[in-house]
Amino acid sequence: MSQRLFIDTNIMLDLLGEREPFYLATAQLATLADREEVTLVASPISFATVNYFLAKFTTPKIAIEKLRRFKILCEVCSLNEQTIEKGLNSSFKDFEDALQYYSAIDANCDIIITRNAKDFKKSQIPIMGASEFIESWKNK
Repeated sequence: MSQRLFIDTNIMLDLLGEREPFYLATAQLATLADREEVTLVASPISFATVNYFLAKFTTPKIAIEKLRRFKILCEVCSLNEQTIEKGLNSSFKDFEDALQYYSAIDANCDIIITRNAKDFKKSQIPIMGASEFIESWKNK
C-alpha cells in the first residue's frame, strides 16, 4: 500500500500555479502520484481556495481545467460535521489549519506535506515540505 500524503493548500497552489522556487518538488510529488507510488489526498477547502487564487491570476476556465487535471491525481477527503467540530474545539490558532489537520487524520494520511510546518506543531503525524519528502523518497 502506498503512502498517503495529505497535500496542504499551499502545496497545491505551488503545483497548479507553478510557483517558483517550489514548483519542481510539487511536480515530483504529482509524478509519484501519477505512477501510483504515493496517494495524494487533498481537502475540498483546498480546491475552493486554489480555484479562487488561480482564477485571479489566470481565468476561471483555466483554473477549473487545472483543478480537473489535478483531481485525476488525487483523492479528495471528506469534510464533515465531526471534522468541523474537532477544528472548532482544537488548540490550533488557525481554523483552516485545524480543518486540514483533522481531515488528514480522518483520511488516514501518513504525512502532511506543507510549507508551513509551524502551523502543525502539535501534529500526531509527520509534517514535511515537498522537497524534504522528495529527498527522503530518493534515499529509500
